[in-house]
Amino acid sequence: MHLAFLNPQGNFDPADSHLAAHPDFGGQLVYVKQVALALGNAGHRVDIITRLVDDPKWPEFAGSEDAYPGAPDVRVIRLTCGDNNAFLRKEELWPFLVRDWVPNIIEFYGRDLPDSFTGHYGDGGLTAVLLREATGVPFTFTGHSLGAQKLDKLLGDDDDIEKLDRHYHFATRLAAERLAINHSGVNVVSTRLERFEQYAHPRYRPAIDVADDSRFAVVPPGVNLATFDRDSESPFDHEMTEYVSQRIEAATGRRAGLPVIVASSRLDPKKNIVGLVQAYASSPAVQRAANLVLVTGSIPDPLVDAGSATQTEQEEIRRIRRIIEESQLEGMVAAFGIQGQAKLAATYRHLAQRGGVFALTALYEPFGLAPLEAAAAGLAVVVTANGGPSESLRDENGEYGVLVDPADPADIAAGLERALGPEWPTLAAAGRQRVHDRYTWDRTAAGYVTAIDRAIAAPNRDLLEIDAYFLGEGVAPVLEK
Repeated sequence: MHLAFLNPQGNFDPADSHLAAHPDFGGQLVYVKQVALALGNAGHRVDIITRLVDDPKWPEFAGSEDAYPGAPDVRVIRLTCGDNNAFLRKEELWPFLVRDWVPNIIEFYGRDLPDSFTGHYGDGGLTAVLLREATGVPFTFTGHSLGAQKLDKLLGDDDDIEKLDRHYHFATRLAAERLAINHSGVNVVSTRLERFEQYAHPRYRPAIDVADDSRFAVVPPGVNLATFDRDSESPFDHEMTEYVSQRIEAATGRRAGLPVIVASSRLDPKKNIVGLVQAYASSPAVQRAANLVLVTGSIPDPLVDAGSATQTEQEEIRRIRRIIEESQLEGMVAAFGIQGQAKLAATYRHLAQRGGVFALTALYEPFGLAPLEAAAAGLAVVVTANGGPSESLRDENGEYGVLVDPADPADIAAGLERALGPEWPTLAAAGRQRVHDRYTWDRTAAGYVTAIDRAIAAPNRDLLEIDAYFLGEGVAPVLEK
């Protein structure tokens, strides 16, 4: 089949430049890339359609076409979406999808249309809706995370709904998501929990009936075993062993030989790194057993110099520093930046050899690919029970990691103590085997093919009317309270 993935936010290039360096360049890029490569390896032609960015900060994204080494059937196509191809926040893209991007995609393909599109996130989903309307090509929709849940969380901190809408354009996003969910042949979700929690939100009625099995396919993401597996060989293994060992020794001195609890995520409040540090500070037993290492992406030395961090990240760093000072954790906590999956995987392998534990204590994690990557590398994992990990790391046959309540530092501490104790070998082995058995990109690609075949064969249904705004007419939708 000839397939096209629609991903206007973020961007792609062979070197994975700027991955995780910006909120628009997050985990969905890894997901889209790896599914596309796995589909290419299975004999399908895959285009990743994204936007052209002509900006000195993002020089890798100025070319109209790109390719991954050794993947001749996978193309990255960049098309204009916005004035002068300037970089725009994902929240600002909506009018340019309608005005520029959809017409440019139609012009690019001409009569050589793909067999199916897949829209990623609400903006890619809206694009797929408009392309289906114009060309008749069916599509699947992968929401990754939906706007209604984000709006609910933000409203807890800021009741000014109009202010939130001005910044995040929630009304437009929710209207686009309703259309994508309703018009898609099949909605691809990572877990059953995602289907029955996210898509059942009242703001998506009457676009979807979550009880209708024909409208959903559960297709979990996979782990790139060539990069992350414990037995993989990487040119970065020795380099990262030296780098990480030196950074930990510089921060912890005589404690440098202890196992490490490692957290690797953006310094975003919802990732709850502060909660992890609080849990560590609350438990002398955990402090005696291990050091704590925070891997902070593009911020090289956050506990010393947070000048390169965003305002939100700087606030999180201030809270972490305060806990370290008040709890006298100096000499127990290290923090430094590591960019690139290969380097991160090499870091995990090194720490696994020393009995390390990976911790993800996010307040909610829609799926949770990061702990599966860490488990593949040989680390035992302690992970939030809120969201996808409750399915990926536990089933009727047992547990493959320790699930904890992210809102309870005592429960996090108890989970860390357990994972660092005598159960470590069992937990580490079970987690790695779980990844090999269930969470590979080849399995994900096979699940996509099945979902796409269903979307192509889906019968005609009554569809929601497309908002005038998305047809280039009228004003943007208004957010209802």
